[in-house]
Amino acid sequence: MSFESLQKRYEAAGQGHLLKFWPQLSDSEQKTLADQLNALDIERVNRIYKKAVSSEAESNDPSGPAQAIEPLPEGASESVTNAAKAKEWRQTGLDAIARGEVGVLLMAGGQGTRLGSSAPKGCYDIGLPSHKSLFQYQAERIARLQTVAEKEGNKPAGSVIVPWYVMTSGPTRRDTEDFFKKNKFFGLKAENVIFFEQGTLPCLTMEGKVLLETSSKVAVAPDGNGGVYAATRSPLSPNDKSHTVLSDLAKRKILYVHAYCVDNCLVRVADPLFIGYSIQKQADCAAKVVPKTVPTESVGVVAYRGGKFSVVEYSEISKEQAESRDSKTGELQFRAGNIANHFYTAAYLNRVESFEHELAFHIARKKIPHVDLESGQTVKPAKPNGMKLELFVFDVFPFTERFAVLEIERKEEFSPLKNAPGTGSDDPETSRADLLAQHKRFLQDAGATVKDGVEIEVSPLVSYAGEGLESVKGKTYSKSGLVESVEELDALV
Repeated sequence: MSFESLQKRYEAAGQGHLLKFWPQLSDSEQKTLADQLNALDIERVNRIYKKAVSSEAESNDPSGPAQAIEPLPEGASESVTNAAKAKEWRQTGLDAIARGEVGVLLMAGGQGTRLGSSAPKGCYDIGLPSHKSLFQYQAERIARLQTVAEKEGNKPAGSVIVPWYVMTSGPTRRDTEDFFKKNKFFGLKAENVIFFEQGTLPCLTMEGKVLLETSSKVAVAPDGNGGVYAATRSPLSPNDKSHTVLSDLAKRKILYVHAYCVDNCLVRVADPLFIGYSIQKQADCAAKVVPKTVPTESVGVVAYRGGKFSVVEYSEISKEQAESRDSKTGELQFRAGNIANHFYTAAYLNRVESFEHELAFHIARKKIPHVDLESGQTVKPAKPNGMKLELFVFDVFPFTERFAVLEIERKEEFSPLKNAPGTGSDDPETSRADLLAQHKRFLQDAGATVKDGVEIEVSPLVSYAGEGLESVKGKTYSKSGLVESVEELDALV
C-alpha cells in the first residue's frame, strides 16, 4: 500500500497522527512503520475501543438495568467425587483419545517476571528432585496419556497422538521454541507440537488514539488470554497463510480440545475424565472449577448472570451472596472457583468468530511510555495515561448454548504458580510441596506405606494420575528420591 493510501485510510479512521513523523524517518524506519500499519486492522481497533468504553460505562451506571447474579442452576455442575460416574467419564474420554479425536491447547505466553526470571514461565523449575520444567512435566503427561490410551484401547504402540498447540507471545515465541528444540520436545514428536502466537492490540490514549512507542513504531500490548480465539485463526507461518490452528485441527480430525494455563503444576493435560464428562454432557464449552476455600476467597466464580453462564468477579458478589449456602448440602452457593481450565469442541472454536464482535474487551489503565507528538521526545508518565485492551478466555461463556461445569479436587489438580519464591502462597515452594504430596498419595492409594519426611517424585512417564503402580502394594518406602520407571521404586524401599 502506498504512503498516500495508508495516510488516507488512517486519517479516515481518525488515527492519522501515526504518520506525523513520516518525513523524518529513514527508509528502513518508514518500511517498519508501514508494515505495522498495513498489518493492523485499525477499523477493528476503533470498534473494540468503542465497545469497551460503552460496556464499561454501562456496567458502572447505577441507574442502568441490573443483571441478576445467581448460583449455577441445578444439574449444570457435577463433581469428580462421584466415583461411579467418574469412571464412566474417564472411559468415554480415553476412548476419544484412542481414536485420535483430542487435542491440547496450552496458553503459555507469559514470562516468569514475578518469579525473578526473564524466560517463558513454562521453562521454570519449581525445585523438584528432577529439576524438570513445567513444560517438561506437561509434555510427559501427554506422552504417558498416549501410552495409557494405547494399552487400554488395545492400540499399537505409538499409534495414539494428542497434538499439543502451544500459544506463545511475541516476547516468548523464540525462547519457547528454542527451549523445546534444545530438550528434543521432551520425547514428543516435533510435528505434533505446534507453536502459535497470541495477538496484540495497540495501546490507546483515554480518548482512543493509538500511541506511538517510537516515531516509527506503534505501542502494542498482548490482547489477553482471550486472544487465544483470534490466534487460532491466524497463520502459523507468514509463508503459508492457510495453515492455522483451526485448519490443523480439521486436518487431524480433532473433535475436542482441552485448554489450560501453563502455570499449574498439577494440571491433568487432556484429562480423559474431563473430556468424557464434557462429551457426555454434549457441551460446546465446559469449565473445570475448584470449590472456594472460604466465602471471602478472592477468586472469580462461574455463576449465572442475566440468565447466562459467566465468570463473576468476587468484588461483584455481595457479602450475603458470598456467604449463602445451599439448604440441602450446606455448600456455598457461589463456590465454583474459576481456574482457566476449559473444554471446547473444535466446531465451537470455529464458531467463536461469528459472535466475537459482541465480546467487550476489558480496559486496563496503565502508565504507557510513548512519543510526544509535539516534541518527538519519549515520555515516561508518572500516572496512568492510556489503556491496554484485553479479552479474557472466559468471556465466551455467555455465548455458549451448551455449557457444563465439572468440580474437581483442588489438592489433586490445582496449584498455580503466581508469586515470587518465599511468598508463602502460590509460589514455587507451594507448587513443589503440592506435587510431591500428590505423589505420596499416589503410592499410598496403591497400597504402599511412605514414612514421614520421605519425598518421592514419581515421573509423569510412570503414572499420569496414580495408575500403573500396582507393584508397590504392601511395600514401605523409607528413602526419598526420583522415580523415572516402576522398577526404580524398589530402590527406595
